[in-house]
Amino acid sequence: MAASKKYEIAVSALPQYIADQSDPARDHYVFAYTISIENVGTVPAQLISRHWVITDATGEVQEVRGLGVVGRQPLLQPGEKFAYTSGCQLDTPVGTMRGSYQFTAVDGQQFEAEIPAFTLAVPHVLH
Repeated sequence: MAASKKYEIAVSALPQYIADQSDPARDHYVFAYTISIENVGTVPAQLISRHWVITDATGEVQEVRGLGVVGRQPLLQPGEKFAYTSGCQLDTPVGTMRGSYQFTAVDGQQFEAEIPAFTLAVPHVLH
């Protein structure tokens, strides 16, 4: 099997605006996002770290790097999924998030899994 299929992780995101924690009058917008990570490769792999690029509507960029996700570094067997919910705060009602997870397979191979860009938006702000 091709190496690219051996080390393959699928990532999807479901963002949500958190109105009761936001204060638009003060340019404070809170969003939650649920991330689903699935090992679609053929070898077990452990999520080691993350890198997020968060961009608001003015083009302001925040980069976040750290170990694991929500305090965990899950080891995913082939076909296994891991989901978690986290959040971020923006100064604008619209923004985007994208990034990558760094994994180490049980055979020692290190690889990255892309987190496809997704939009954070207050409902009814975008058409």
